[in-house]
Amino acid sequence: MNDGRAAPNSLNVVIDAFLSGVDHASWFTSLGVALSPSEEADADGYLAGLGFETMRIQPVRGWREADAALKDLNWNTNWWDAVERERQALLLDANAAHGDAAVLAELSRVTLMSGKRMPGLAAEAAARDGVSDQGLIKAAAGAASESAYHAALALAAGATLSHPFQLRYNLFEAGHWPLAVVGDRFDIF
Repeated sequence: MNDGRAAPNSLNVVIDAFLSGVDHASWFTSLGVALSPSEEADADGYLAGLGFETMRIQPVRGWREADAALKDLNWNTNWWDAVERERQALLLDANAAHGDAAVLAELSRVTLMSGKRMPGLAAEAAARDGVSDQGLIKAAAGAASESAYHAALALAAGATLSHPFQLRYNLFEAGHWPLAVVGDRFDIF
């Protein structure tokens, strides 16, 4: 009997499993906590995978520091460009493997789910620390949603779990907020 839904394809199955992980991650629960050795390795791997092996990891200890890091005008534009080049390359690979429509549908599911979930989780974390700055809360939620999208895109393109986008996602999944590469440092809250 046909219930009107398309049969699951391999990408659908991969994204279903990914979304289950998104739903059970420790979003924003380790803000300001020192990185574990495996989290440091993920941060180093993220930077190296984008060609920034010499960047140093800078711990951010509180929301005020996070806000200052986000407003720092010394963002490393080469880093941002590398992220965008990688996103575009992955999208080409994913579309070639699964078709544009399937990739769009699956990444839209990730965006919708994370877009619903992240604002509340970011607001809860901020409230625990007495922070009510809505712009900062939206920035945290948006960054987490973007990370989920990037990680799902990497999976759709067939990248390994050591792909830089997956490594950044791992940091979010562990409860941190990787902010940005500013100057010669990678700020992580």
